[in-house]
Order: sequence, then C-alpha cells, then structure tokens
Amino acid sequence: MRRWLMLLPLAIFLVVAVFLYRGLYLDPAELPSAMIGKPFPAFSLPTVEGDKTLTKADILGKPALVNVWATWCIACKVEHPVLNKLAQQGVTIYGINYKDVNADAKKWLVEFHNPYQLGISDADGSLGLNLGVYGAPETFFIDAKGIIRDKFVGVIDEQVWREKLAARYQALVDEAKP
Repeated sequence: MRRWLMLLPLAIFLVVAVFLYRGLYLDPAELPSAMIGKPFPAFSLPTVEGDKTLTKADILGKPALVNVWATWCIACKVEHPVLNKLAQQGVTIYGINYKDVNADAKKWLVEFHNPYQLGISDADGSLGLNLGVYGAPETFFIDAKGIIRDKFVGVIDEQVWREKLAARYQALVDEAKP
C-alpha cells in the first residue's frame, strides 16, 4: 500500500504533463463557440454614428462577416486595413464596436476609413456577451438567414484571409445564390 502512495504524485504529474504538452499544439484562433449553428442573437443597439437603432433584422438577407472591434484594441488597428480592402472587394462586413467610447469609434472610422456597411455600438458589451466574445478582434460568419456558421478569433491579415477565411465566406455566398 505504501508503494502505491509513493507512486501517486508521479502519476498525477504525468497526467498533468500530458495535458500541458497537448496544449502547446492547440491553435488559439480555434476557440470553440457554442453559437455556431445558432441564430445571431436579437439586439437593439444604436449605430456608431448614433443616427438610428439597429436590430437583428438589419443584418439579415445576405452572408456577411460580423467583426467585433474597438479603438482600445491594438490588434484591431493591424486588422483594419485588410477589412477596408475586403469591403472594397465586395465583402459584406458589419462591425460591432465593443465596450468602447462612441466618440473614439467615430473618430477612428473617419481617420482609418469605415469598412462596415453597418456599425453597431455595443458600449456595455451586451451583444458581445450574448455572442460569447472573449475580446477583440473576433469575426463571425453569418449566412443570409442570420445563422452563425463560423467564427475566427484574432487578426485577419491578408494571409489568413487567403488561406483560411476566403473559402468559408465564398461558400456562404455560393450557398445564398438562387
């Protein structure tokens, strides 16, 4: 019995070591989302411009990226030029300005250009919470019916778009064609 008790710490150490070793090879951009396959949450929030209130109905009708961003997010500044380029190429992008000062967001969009067809101001983070957002930037892929089909966590740069995300978006566009 004593011998078993002496081996117990070694066994616990080995189990923990295996889990930690496995974690070294996980992709942090592949965070699971309970929202995949579910409808985009209902919301009623002002635009970043503050001129009207947007609801879920405003983002339905065509496949789109829903990009969660903020002016306090350094990675969002890196991602923003790529989003501008994608918007110029016809990619539909809606923005959720997450837990941010609205005046700062308006200034950012003037200074760095606005790739968003609709800009949703989520100052208190309620929509982000309903989406299960960990932080910014995060991008959700929604189909024409507003079903969340995929999620990407992290900066979308040109390589990530080309190698990982463009095909996902194109599949949604192709699926929406009559």
